Amino acid sequence: MKLIDPCNRHLNYLRISITDRCNLKCLYCVPRDQIARLSHKDILTYEEILRLVKIGVKLGITKLRVTGGEPLVRKGVYGFLSELSRIDGLADLSLTTNGVSLKDNLTRIKSAGIKRINISLDTLKRNKFHKITGLDLFDQVWRGIEMARDMGFHPIKLNIVALNGINDDELKDMARLSFDNPFYIRFIEYMPIGDSQMGNGPLLLAPEIKKRISELGQLIPVRNSINDGPAQRYRFAGARGEVGFIHALSHHFCDRCNRLRLTASGKLRPCLLSDHHEDIKGPLREGRTDDELAEIFFKAVRHKPSDHNLAAGNPLRVCGQMHAIGG
Repeated sequence: MKLIDPCNRHLNYLRISITDRCNLKCLYCVPRDQIARLSHKDILTYEEILRLVKIGVKLGITKLRVTGGEPLVRKGVYGFLSELSRIDGLADLSLTTNGVSLKDNLTRIKSAGIKRINISLDTLKRNKFHKITGLDLFDQVWRGIEMARDMGFHPIKLNIVALNGINDDELKDMARLSFDNPFYIRFIEYMPIGDSQMGNGPLLLAPEIKKRISELGQLIPVRNSINDGPAQRYRFAGARGEVGFIHALSHHFCDRCNRLRLTASGKLRPCLLSDHHEDIKGPLREGRTDDELAEIFFKAVRHKPSDHNLAAGNPLRVCGQMHAIGG
């Protein structure tokens, strides 16, 4: 039995949010009013997550990404990552982080079996980093990125949420990083998820980003590999790294989406841009069997929509908060 949805998409990729807590307060993620955090008892334990992952692997999950919130703020995370890396059947295990805790923990991350890291970095300017995240930690994050590069992590993907009027003046500088570094620069269209401090102004979309950075040189298409995500990949001639675009709104990739999401609170979400979810924590703690829990995976897959209902000019928002769903 495999996780194949009504649109014949084979879902083999599970993204796991292990905490809703974060040590940054990014404009597009955190609302103006402080929100309640999940209590410890409301969050899946590591043992519960490992059991669900093993069930998922038996159903065809081969790719796993650990996210948050900020996953590195959760106590015991490095031992948990080690346990994940030892699960037979997983072909790909990676981590998404804001980079704040990287430089002091890269050895433990590498020892835990993580080779690929995605790092959120929306600006290269220290004062603007403070404005976007609420904290003056750019130097610390950048040092962690350099150390990860020097330690051989690959690929290191730098995720940049394109924010009109905030970081749109840095697009070429960000793309230029790929010339001398083996970084994969990923420009991500801002998605209206949950309450945030962002207004409702015009969005900065991938076609415009591509047009602007094309002034640096010809963008040469790069063929996607079997484990790649939705980014359209390119490389500048002679560059060590790549640039890519995630067109979540301007040209959505729903027809090839292969993802499920497990939230920190124990919900299976078949689509990031839909509020539909299936509770799996409740049945798990009621003592249901692996087969019964597997049926909840199938139920979530059966409710995966053919596409999301958001568009570049659509004012609708997803109610769930990004820090709790996982990016």
